[in-house]
Amino acid sequence: MFSSLVALVTRRPRLVLVLTVVALLGGGVLASTAFGKLQTGGFDDPASESTRAADVMDARFHGRPNVLLLVTARQGDVDDPTVAAAGRSVAADLAAQPGARDVVSYWTGGGSALRSRDGRSALVVASVRDDDEASDIVDRYESRREWSDTVTVLPGGAATVGEDIGSQVSSDLAVAESIAIPVTLVLLVLAFAGVVAALLPLGIGLLGIVGGFAALSVIGGLTDVSIFAVNLATAMGLGLGIDYSLLMVSRFREELAAGRDRADAVAVTVHSAGRTILFSGATVIVALAVMLLFPPFFLKSMAYAGIAVTLVAVVAAIVSLPALLMVLGERVNAWRVGGLIGLARRRRTGRSRPAGISGADGGDGGDAVAVRQAGESPFWRRVAATVMRRPVLTGLPVVAVLLVLGAPFLHVNFGTPDDRVLQPGSAPSRVVGDALREDFAADLGGAMEVVVRAEGTRSVDRSALAAYTATLSRLPDVARVDGALGTYVQGRRVLPPDPTSGRFAVAGADSLQVVTSVDYASGRAQDLVRAARAVPAPAGTSALIGGAPAVLVDGKNTVAHRLPLALGLIALATFVLMFLFTGSVLLPVKAIVLNGLAMCAVFGASVWIFSDGHLEGLLDFTPGPLDTSMPVLLFCIAFGLSMDYEVFLLSRIKEAHDAGASNGEAVAAGLARVGRIVTTAAALLAVTFVAFATSSVRFMQMFGVGTALAIVLDATLIRGVLVPAFMRVAGSANWWAPRPLRILHDRFGLHEYRAPAPPVRPESSSVPRAELGSAAAGLAPAQRSAAQGGAAPRGDAGQGPAGRPGPSAG
Repeated sequence: MFSSLVALVTRRPRLVLVLTVVALLGGGVLASTAFGKLQTGGFDDPASESTRAADVMDARFHGRPNVLLLVTARQGDVDDPTVAAAGRSVAADLAAQPGARDVVSYWTGGGSALRSRDGRSALVVASVRDDDEASDIVDRYESRREWSDTVTVLPGGAATVGEDIGSQVSSDLAVAESIAIPVTLVLLVLAFAGVVAALLPLGIGLLGIVGGFAALSVIGGLTDVSIFAVNLATAMGLGLGIDYSLLMVSRFREELAAGRDRADAVAVTVHSAGRTILFSGATVIVALAVMLLFPPFFLKSMAYAGIAVTLVAVVAAIVSLPALLMVLGERVNAWRVGGLIGLARRRRTGRSRPAGISGADGGDGGDAVAVRQAGESPFWRRVAATVMRRPVLTGLPVVAVLLVLGAPFLHVNFGTPDDRVLQPGSAPSRVVGDALREDFAADLGGAMEVVVRAEGTRSVDRSALAAYTATLSRLPDVARVDGALGTYVQGRRVLPPDPTSGRFAVAGADSLQVVTSVDYASGRAQDLVRAARAVPAPAGTSALIGGAPAVLVDGKNTVAHRLPLALGLIALATFVLMFLFTGSVLLPVKAIVLNGLAMCAVFGASVWIFSDGHLEGLLDFTPGPLDTSMPVLLFCIAFGLSMDYEVFLLSRIKEAHDAGASNGEAVAAGLARVGRIVTTAAALLAVTFVAFATSSVRFMQMFGVGTALAIVLDATLIRGVLVPAFMRVAGSANWWAPRPLRILHDRFGLHEYRAPAPPVRPESSSVPRAELGSAAAGLAPAQRSAAQGGAAPRGDAGQGPAGRPGPSAG
């Protein structure tokens, strides 16, 4: 496979680039149609009882009350004749809108429940089943807030919440991109010390984003896709493009510096870094695919977006990018930027950096030339050496820190997104929601919906329905129950049927609205759902319990039911992939355990910030329960990206070990050679995700901050401390596998590519000896000495300094 790919990109690079541009343009046209096909919502289980109840309400009762208009008197109260006339005018206007059904208001028989405690506001309620019609109605009243000289009108309710969240996500995405892309470009220029090399990752990221949007457009035409998937497509497209390009471009520049011509440099890069990227992409896709197991289309949409973006990023990195590098050749180092870092280094060392040494490949402090000759970062080698001298002493405090960070997750609360995920005062639905909770006796948006259906062609017995309604009204935390027979409180009918009661009854079915006296997301509201479902339905009927509290209960049950299978599959698939990559049984287990430890810390920190309210003032959000889907999303995304860096690091450790290095030397050399790349990639990827902290939607802030934290923890504490500590303690057991599995790996596993020695450049070469030393550091000592124009050391060519085995090429 890789030989054919190398032949294609080295012999016909311009053809590959032309095809890439054509694909980019075609994908761009398709991507431009994605937003019109995406939907809000998608947090509930389509097969749950609450969803089935909602489907019956939509089909037989013209939908649920999902549009609320908050009518507020400018002066006086809602019972003043002029205010009442204006309120009736608003209700009549809403009833005239296409799609509006069952319009009820305080002034048209809706009862005192639709009047605020202070009497200054009242509600107009309607059911709108079609999303487009609901959107048009919301837009109408948002643009006419100043209804008259008498009253103001603000739209709210579930339909308005979805509209406001969708609009906010779109605008937040533009803000996040305007922050992430310029910052990322600056950091890439500093990392590569060149503008041309820095632009390459952004180009690959653009391909990934366009490919992800195009895939969402296609899938959105076939099934439900959440609009929130565009945030993931943008972040992962840019992030993976940076990760993979950083690895490819760094290796290509290293091979050029070693004396290879551009074709050989591309070949070695594709065979070595390309293999790592292919395996890394597979681990990311496995983690993302697990979200397809969960019924809510919010999670499925994230899987669609993430898998599509990863596939495009991998293909672009190992096909399009090598072709571009083939065309650029030495010009990949064009438009070099020395910057303040290089100036500071020269002042500290008192000498100039040799021409052609980049900041990305240079060393730390005054050891710049030595680092180039060693091919390693002295900082990361010192970190590895320090950790491995006292692995238990350094590793246990890090484990303790991660466990402390994870402790707040023990008191986690879950909810479903409502208007409170928006910033206070940022949208009409948030203002109306706050008013309902503070000024009205009960929150209609948090009511339970009960659908009672007669079996066969019979009608629901009215006396049995009355007894059932009275029983529901006596349950704890029930404020009242509204239905076709009137309003019941504590087992007694307090109001007779009103003129609008027809909205509660159709042939063969009745609906009841159970208004609670507690917040829908509270534990007491969830207990109420379970208690209501335990009440026997009237004889000859069946009952479905829905509404916001029931959606939350069903959502938690769905996640809890599927979670063990999802975790088992992701662990099994990760183990298989990592075994094929390393040939070890212990290293895959280590990767799974350490990544799980990092995830615990991220979950705990998310609860501490977004539920407990720390950093509330900084990020400007309202503390609340975590969305039931967020831990699953965070786990799959962060776990996949963490495995990305695990593959990067283990590829270099395995490379040194396969060349004969001892376990400790292999770990030190691997971390020293890839530590800079991993931390640079992690910093850039964290910037991309943390930009979503600027969002006005709480769960998008949590997604961005949580993922960025996971990336930072993984690139520092996990890869920098716990991995070398674990591998030092395990010793030779790191590479152990039972004989049958060794045979399996020998046949089907990934084996390191062995690059041929680079050609020897004459002393007159324009490439400095320090530059040659950078790439030659990846060779055996005999090859290294030849590449630098010196004599091979005495003894075995596979021995490094002080008798240590030297790493192989690749």
